[in-house]
Amino acid sequence: MADNIEHVISYWVIFQKFQSPMLGGFAVVSHWLPFLLFSVYAGALADRFDIRRVIQLGMLIFMAVSATWGLLIATGKLEMWHAMTLLVVHGLAGVLWTPTTQIIVHDIVGLQKLPSAVRLNAVARYLGMLLGPAVGSGFLLAFGAAHGILINALIYLPMLIWLWKAPYGSKFRKEPPPPRAVRGFTDILATFRNIAGNRTIMSMTLLAGAASFFIGSAYQAQMPGFANDLGHGHAGVAYSALLAADALGALIGGLVLESFGLLKPNPRTAFILALLWCCTLASFALTDVYSFALLLLFAAGFLELAFMAMSQTLVQLNSPPAIRGRVIGVFSMASLGMRTFSGITVGLLGGMIGIHFSLAASAAALILVITVVFALSSKVSTAPA
Repeated sequence: MADNIEHVISYWVIFQKFQSPMLGGFAVVSHWLPFLLFSVYAGALADRFDIRRVIQLGMLIFMAVSATWGLLIATGKLEMWHAMTLLVVHGLAGVLWTPTTQIIVHDIVGLQKLPSAVRLNAVARYLGMLLGPAVGSGFLLAFGAAHGILINALIYLPMLIWLWKAPYGSKFRKEPPPPRAVRGFTDILATFRNIAGNRTIMSMTLLAGAASFFIGSAYQAQMPGFANDLGHGHAGVAYSALLAADALGALIGGLVLESFGLLKPNPRTAFILALLWCCTLASFALTDVYSFALLLLFAAGFLELAFMAMSQTLVQLNSPPAIRGRVIGVFSMASLGMRTFSGITVGLLGGMIGIHFSLAASAAALILVITVVFALSSKVSTAPA
């Protein structure tokens, strides 16, 4: 939630101060590009060092970035290079945090409860995405940008303190750490070679990477345009509902799936859910009925949570213990890092042919890619429950 609160306040400040679409685009790239470049390295850190300290380092950087935003805004000294630097550092903190939190979830619950834990962790993430904009807007109104983002830094403290003595991580694992950390691109290629023979890991990584490359979260950045075409382009409840529908669908969907123990991890199921997600977003792109668009976004959130959480679970279940962090890093590189390019497939193409047709075309291209990957992986056996 704190991550999303910072986005709300910092994006509002840089828009008000600089009025720069280029800086807005840089904010998106700086958020996702570190995942593409450094996820495997972050995962390797979790394999070799105390995972609690790696997560704490990411959280401390998040806190420092929020505090620096607050001080620069309060003193009126914020310049564009300050904003760009803080956006980059924020992205680097995110890549330290994300793969490592997945690994500590595995350490906490073990293999048997891992599918539920991964899905509940994803539900929590969507809850943060849902609450972050609301709380961030409340902070802006109640305290102003400077004080609001300074208060936001304190939200990280409870987790930071809990991790200090939490009995999880490499120190408490039975298996020994790998002989050395990742030292270069050659070691990254070696990680790919280690997992190349595991069809489940490869197919789920390709599925997540393709979904992020072609669509990712780029359609959410285009929501003002979709809302305008649906007749709700002004700020208000109707526009806010479009923004929240996707996250709300994921939140409620995750709770329902967990409550009834539905959709056990299976590669074939993950592919089917991803195909349904594509069809749902293509339908959203082409509809001109607001109520139907709202329903489709809700369904898209449910389906995205279901297939992304399932693919991540399957990767963790099938990862060799000694290099689990590196494998999760590869998955994060695909599932999050490839979102760097979704601004091109949906955004840039949208400037040429319109956002409705660009999203529909991206969904159609993704359907084709998923079908090919599914065909090549058709002999994958059912993953363990």
